[in-house]
This record gives sequence, structure tokens and C-alpha cells, in this order.
Amino acid sequence: MVIPDLEEFLLCATPQAWVDCALKQQETMLIDHANCEKKAASTALNLMFRYIDRPELLTKMSRLAREELRHFEQVLAIMEDRDIRYTHVSASRYAEGLRVHMRKQEPGKLIDVLIVGAIIEARSCERFRVIAPHLDETLSKFYTSLLRSERRHFADYLKLAYQYAGEDISERVTFFLEKERELVLGPDETFRFHSGIPA
Repeated sequence: MVIPDLEEFLLCATPQAWVDCALKQQETMLIDHANCEKKAASTALNLMFRYIDRPELLTKMSRLAREELRHFEQVLAIMEDRDIRYTHVSASRYAEGLRVHMRKQEPGKLIDVLIVGAIIEARSCERFRVIAPHLDETLSKFYTSLLRSERRHFADYLKLAYQYAGEDISERVTFFLEKERELVLGPDETFRFHSGIPA
């Protein structure tokens, strides 16, 4: 399959209001970014444990988990350089707002996990690209450096979803993309890396 560009895939761009809020709350953005990298690695590892009979998934998720943990370490290093303590912050409503619509039974469950994984990686990549030009040189360079791997993660998840479905799942992908757009454009009380418009 042909992997679409992010602009073609996602149904909306990150609102300027989120960018403005992120620039005012860069410490929180970094802490939550670290959490996102850690969760992404955990998701990949969980897939490896659950679906041991799928060699291509095992290979791609193993690589993805390593990369996400490396990114986690890089975010921690940046935080340490800036004297930012890695404290607990609550999860955003974003990921759960997508996962709540996942099917519970196989094979639909796996397909939905992969679709949601693709969407989260796509949005992460888009947000890195949107925020990077507004940040200081160190952070801008770091976020720009993440674009290639995040786009590959998006592509890997999407390819696997279509491969294991064995049929056209474009309607299912669109369903989740519409839910994602609602989360991104909806009001959000709490700022996080994947939060919506600040309320």
C-alpha cells in the first residue's frame, strides 16, 4: 500500500491555540513527551508478547520499542540539562479517547490497536513539526530529528493494520481519524502533548 503524507492522513492540523499553550508550558510538554515515549515503547512490547506468531510485527515492534526508549532517554537528558524534575503528570484524554472505541475480540482488536498506533504516531510527528520552529535551537533540533522515525512508526503501524486485516479497512481508519479530530479540536482543561484546544 502507498503510505499517505501526514497532511493527507490526519483530518486536521494542530490548532495554533495548542502551540501557544505549549510554548508557555514547555516543562509540562517535556515531561508529558517523556511519558509518551515510554508508553509508546510499552505498547510495542505488549504487542510483541501478545502476538508471538506474527514475525513481521515482532521485528517492527522490537525496533520501534528500542527507538522509543532511546527517545525517552534523550528527553530525560534535555530535562536534566534544564533542571526539570521528572514528576508525575496525569495522562491526557487523547489516547484513551481513541482506545475506548477499539473492538474487544480478535481479529478486530489487533487491527484497531494498529490503526490507533498509526494515528498517535502521525499526530506526534505532526506536533513535533509544528512546534519545532518556535523552540530554542537545542529543542528545535531534537524535535526535528524525531520526524523521520515517528513517520516510519506511523507507516509501520498502518502497513501492518492493512496486512493483517486482509481487506480494505479504510472506513475503519476514517472512523478513528474522525474521533481523533474531535479530540484535537475539542476543548481541553489540561495541557498535554496530545491535548486539544486549551479551555
